[in-house]
Amino acid sequence: MICAVLLRLEGFAVEEATNGADGLQKAIQSIPDVIITDLTMPVMDGEETIRRLRADERTRHIPIIACSGDKVPTDSRPDAHLVKPCPPETLLLELRRVLRHAT
Repeated sequence: MICAVLLRLEGFAVEEATNGADGLQKAIQSIPDVIITDLTMPVMDGEETIRRLRADERTRHIPIIACSGDKVPTDSRPDAHLVKPCPPETLLLELRRVLRHAT
């Protein structure tokens, strides 16, 4: 994923998931500082992933950035929503913003 490469180049530690269910499990296991998720994913879509993250006391505090090219979050509660294609500068600015507000 290009996003992961960009974030690694900027010095962020990145863990990738192959689908929403995988991402949910990884988030519960590692409790990351922030989650970036696509809204359109196999197995479990991003909206359901966000709902489950927000419902779990272990992960509800983690800032979430939702990305999509054709979908807008409806009933999930991401901290930010970016429309793809998203310029790298925009992603980095939004990532730093949500991290700043999380502390």
